Amino acid sequence: MHTVWVRLNAVVFFGLTVLLCLSILAAISKIGHTSKYQPLIHKLELNNMKSLKNHGGVDRALLSFDLHADMNPAFHWNIKQLFVYVVATYKTPTNPKNQIVLWDRIIESTDPPSQKILNESNVFVKYGLVDQGAELRGTEVELSLMWDHMPLTGVLYMGEQGEGTASKFLLPEEYK
Repeated sequence: MHTVWVRLNAVVFFGLTVLLCLSILAAISKIGHTSKYQPLIHKLELNNMKSLKNHGGVDRALLSFDLHADMNPAFHWNIKQLFVYVVATYKTPTNPKNQIVLWDRIIESTDPPSQKILNESNVFVKYGLVDQGAELRGTEVELSLMWDHMPLTGVLYMGEQGEGTASKFLLPEEYK
């Protein structure tokens, strides 16, 4: 007859098979969610340009911005947290595309709905806008909001502000 070890093996692997099937179903359940349920971004724009300086051969811009966005629609039962961040994108003669994270925040699914609404005014950047050369003066910069979905099970995926909805501004021509 079957030993205890054979029966234990059958029970354990049956349980693992059930967990695998449930995880696959959970991952499938989010298909199409990102295109239907986008966060509502009301405002993301430059508030104040604090400084633009050259130090050690690199340009550094310090600024503040206003951000008003409702991240509640991005959550569903399989999302553990969102990593939300503001990205500055600009072009230079040396590098055709530069992207720098200026600010970030983690929003947990366990947070109350009121904390999933970002209503920030005059937020000073966490990380300065630093160019590897001295090419920031007079450059057009685009601010956009991006987020990473971190599910309980399944694949990580990104979301971003729609094309043409990001705010743009010009950096000064002279250091200040």
